[in-house]
Amino acid sequence: MKCTGSCSHGKPAVQLSLANHACRNRVPRFSRDAAVTETLTGCHVTVNGRPRPFTGPPHTSALDWLRAQGLTGAKEGCAEGECGACSILVARPGDPDSPQDRTRWTAINACLTPAAALADQEVVTSEGLGTPDELHPVQTAMALRGGSQCGYCTPGFICSMAAEFYRPDRTPSAAPADGAPGCAADDEHGPNGFDLHSLSGNLCRCTGYRPIRDAAYGLPAAPAPDDPLAARRDSPAPNATPTVITGADGRFVRPSGLGEVLDLLAGDESPVLVAGSTDFGVDVNLKGRREGLVVAIDRLPELRGLRWEEDELEIGAALTLSEIERRLGGRVPLLAQVFPQFASRLIRNAATLGGNLGTGSPIGDTPPALLALDARLVLASRDGERTVPLADYFTGYRATVRRSDELIKAIRIPLPLSPLTAFHKIAKRRFDDISSVAVAFALTVDEGTITRAAIGLGGVAATPLRAAATEQALVGRPWSLDTVRAAAEVLRAEGTPMDDHRASGRYRVAMLGRSLEKLFADDRAREELS
Repeated sequence: MKCTGSCSHGKPAVQLSLANHACRNRVPRFSRDAAVTETLTGCHVTVNGRPRPFTGPPHTSALDWLRAQGLTGAKEGCAEGECGACSILVARPGDPDSPQDRTRWTAINACLTPAAALADQEVVTSEGLGTPDELHPVQTAMALRGGSQCGYCTPGFICSMAAEFYRPDRTPSAAPADGAPGCAADDEHGPNGFDLHSLSGNLCRCTGYRPIRDAAYGLPAAPAPDDPLAARRDSPAPNATPTVITGADGRFVRPSGLGEVLDLLAGDESPVLVAGSTDFGVDVNLKGRREGLVVAIDRLPELRGLRWEEDELEIGAALTLSEIERRLGGRVPLLAQVFPQFASRLIRNAATLGGNLGTGSPIGDTPPALLALDARLVLASRDGERTVPLADYFTGYRATVRRSDELIKAIRIPLPLSPLTAFHKIAKRRFDDISSVAVAFALTVDEGTITRAAIGLGGVAATPLRAAATEQALVGRPWSLDTVRAAAEVLRAEGTPMDDHRASGRYRVAMLGRSLEKLFADDRAREELS
């Protein structure tokens, strides 16, 4: 499933034809003459080491703006964050818990990112990685191993590959005793520690992926000591700068703090809040959506905390999924299963929990897992904060209890966690797809008896929901095949599954029951292995 800064992201079958026009290299959606009429407050973007002024319009994507600057390496293939041809690098804050991890070169989709959101930020495009006389190591590897044919997708692949090349915690696998080069730890990591999933979301139609994989695995184990982009990681990432850009069809605002956002929400302008923009950006590109006021909240410190307490975990609504995954480090196993199946790394580098929940989509990947974790949402307004159980948050199709003057500030997960958890995503593709059905389990089994059961469902009703009847059928009963089979019949009756282009209602019903049976079988298999 793909997702957001405000999202439920994916590639429905109806959109597949858009991606097939990968060689569209159209004129940007704005003209330079029109940009002169825009009003600007302090917006420059450092691109490949050179400050460049951004002069609007406010809705302009980073991709269109970069191409208007003559940096045409980044391409538009799909305009919805599915193909990766528009990938660029942005300097983002590293892990605040690690003094050595100060800045990360992060790959994002330029087609979805508002150019205004990059005010005073540092961007590197494929043109900034190397020169014809002195190629970057990633460019060299792609050239030597035949990783490019038509070349349309190559700059995007190179930017995503460079982000992984500069990942500070990339660790080569150990060399064998005979001194031969290290071997891949598994079929998705190279001997140099390269994670192939860092290239998910980058699509190639003519070269084939084996030469691209060979290029990734052929990269040096670490950047050279004199590599300037590697050295840049040792300094803090640039702060987000308050920005106001006004144009004929709207205004883009990056506020100075949460209080300013809440004041805007309490006003009469009905602002649209964006973080990763992985959902909103699609509407801007494909539907021509233009809003009177767009407010960027992705870098607000008040929304970017992660706090562990004895009885609670709090996750800021504007932390990206990649940041959450990195900072949790697997300590919430259920979420650790969700992250790799959530869209692509390019999307997860921008998408947020707040955005995924804010859209109220019934097919978002995180709501079922958060429902199973008994999550609560902190909703903030100018009048104060209130806490709402996620199970009570959704009220109808893309409708929630959140008022127009409120935003999602944080997600709270009670501790301790249930020890038996699983996330089952049924989709047409293994990765980077919208789920037909998503089921999350969190069970506690004490001396063979189920003492707690929480099950979150997605894709089987107008809203994500808890499988309350199934939970009742499990609690207090033995964790046995007979109990599971009886409860599976109850689970098949949960929700109101419908037919659509992803799956039939009958298929969804069947998958619900099979999902509980799979949980039991997997748990028994683990016990036998241990």
